[in-house]
This record gives sequence, structure tokens and C-alpha cells, in this order.
Amino acid sequence: MLIDRDLDVKGLSCPLPILRAKKALAEMTSGQILRVVATDAHAVQDFQAFARQTGNALLSTVEVDATFEFLFKRK
Repeated sequence: MLIDRDLDVKGLSCPLPILRAKKALAEMTSGQILRVVATDAHAVQDFQAFARQTGNALLSTVEVDATFEFLFKRK
């Protein structure tokens, strides 16, 4: 899958990962893919809720060694 933009929010706590993802997605065009890498333990629930509220598709969530990778598709 082609990633259009990467966002590293490791070490940041809520609400900063969500706010930075929101800003990044706002700068992208419809259909583009954003990869977000986070370490916040609550990121999974936060990004699931974020996707539901904004309409941007959460394509995948992967956890490796307490680091989470999220793929969003811009609505």
C-alpha cells in the first residue's frame, strides 16, 4: 500500500496524537493514506473513536513492542 504521509507521535500523550493526526489529514486530499506511529497506550481506543467521529477510514491497527501503527484513508 502506498503511504502518502507519515506522522510520528511516539512519546506523546492524548490529546496530542489525535490533534496532530487531525491536522495532517486536513492537509491531505481525499483518498490519500496517512500512517501514524504512536506509543500512547490509549491510542487504539482514541484513534478508533477519532475515525468514527471524522469519517476518515481506519484501515489497520498493528502493535509491535508497545508501538502502534495506524493507517488512515482520508475521506
